[in-house]
Amino acid sequence: MQALSQNEDTIIALATPQGVGAIGVIRLSGNDAIKLVNKVFKGKDLEGQKSHTIHFGTIRDEDKILDEVLISLFIAPKSFTKENVVEISCHGSNFIIRQIIQLFIRKGARPAKPGEFTKRAFMNGQFDLAQAEAVADLINADSEAAHHAALNQMRGGFSGEIKHLREELIHFASMIELELDFGEEDVEFASRDDLKKLVNRLQEVINALIHSFDLGNVIKNGVPTVIAGKPNAGKSTLLNALLNEDKAIVSDIAGTTRDFIEDEIIIGGVAFRFIDTAGLRETTDTIEAIGVERTQAKMKQASLIIYLFDLADLDIVEMNKEINRLENTGVPFLKLGNKIDKVEESFVEGLQKQHPDMLFLSAKEPEQVEKLKTRILELVNLDKFKRGDTVVTNVRHYDSLLQTQNSLQDVINGIDGSVTNDFVAMDIRRALHYLGEITGEITSDDLLANIFSKFCIGK
Repeated sequence: MQALSQNEDTIIALATPQGVGAIGVIRLSGNDAIKLVNKVFKGKDLEGQKSHTIHFGTIRDEDKILDEVLISLFIAPKSFTKENVVEISCHGSNFIIRQIIQLFIRKGARPAKPGEFTKRAFMNGQFDLAQAEAVADLINADSEAAHHAALNQMRGGFSGEIKHLREELIHFASMIELELDFGEEDVEFASRDDLKKLVNRLQEVINALIHSFDLGNVIKNGVPTVIAGKPNAGKSTLLNALLNEDKAIVSDIAGTTRDFIEDEIIIGGVAFRFIDTAGLRETTDTIEAIGVERTQAKMKQASLIIYLFDLADLDIVEMNKEINRLENTGVPFLKLGNKIDKVEESFVEGLQKQHPDMLFLSAKEPEQVEKLKTRILELVNLDKFKRGDTVVTNVRHYDSLLQTQNSLQDVINGIDGSVTNDFVAMDIRRALHYLGEITGEITSDDLLANIFSKFCIGK
């Protein structure tokens, strides 16, 4: 008997997280999934039941009852993978789950590979590759913004734009290919002016998608936000206030924080990773000097810097020098005047005239810290996202869009340089190739293996 291919056999995996819980859900997918389960299920005849039904009974290994279970049936093509799918809800004992999975492996199923259920859904036409990748993003989303972005991509928002671009380009590509077939007859099926207008319009859309990646990356991975400043500026107090817990040691002794302390909170549906750092100053203390170096490295890697100035011990000339240094980093930063409760109001008013964009507060006052959160959200600038515009969150898609952009520019250069049709067609085909890589119309086994290997086993 000929062995089944990997896409024809029945796969099995635990779909719920590892560990003891109230229930565990074991998923099988494949043409023989229902038949395999029916062999060991004591209850109704599963092969005679309708799709999207649930049945109570027991799973038995010969005469031994392994567990009382609920069986959920999803008959092809009305399932996630478009194959026969069975989900077994059993008690969440690791022993029970292990016994049931081992039983089905002995009966002919095999353990699923990472992401194999989603890969089968893609291979069977349930959705395209970009939507498949969004499944993993949705599972890993830990903020409202990340969840919204992943859900929009999974429902085809991004894919729809890419497919539309590709369809328009395919039309012109086919016309140019037709011209090549009639090369000796000197006929023009595709106007070069119209092609140039189309490519310029496509470039505008692709450029907008490329530029959205900075925002998309922030939404997906969170905003690394460094809290920096001189010793005793109140950095640790601010971190504790933002987190609403005593995460960092607060002391009047300069140089208390010698390494960075990091934690994450959600502000306005966006994840922020706040990093409290060692105070920036010249020091002969070896350990503190290492902390200062790490602070400077973290500042370069940050998406946002909150720089604290101690209003109670402020040198205006030195402050302006620090602001210049911040501007030279190229990283967005927020100037924060702390300890407003320790200085005269007239002093604050004078500073505000010099630096209208500086925020003043006391990190010890919760209501003032809320103002800081509002300003932070303004700096992240989620207006584009809130409007429902398509946002690129995947680095693979970003790279493919850059390659598409380069190929389309070659098309423009070719038209302007009056190159022959075969070279113009070659550049268009290359652009189509990179767009097709995003949605999976153009793919390879290596690419698919790389993408789905990053998924969890049961998805």
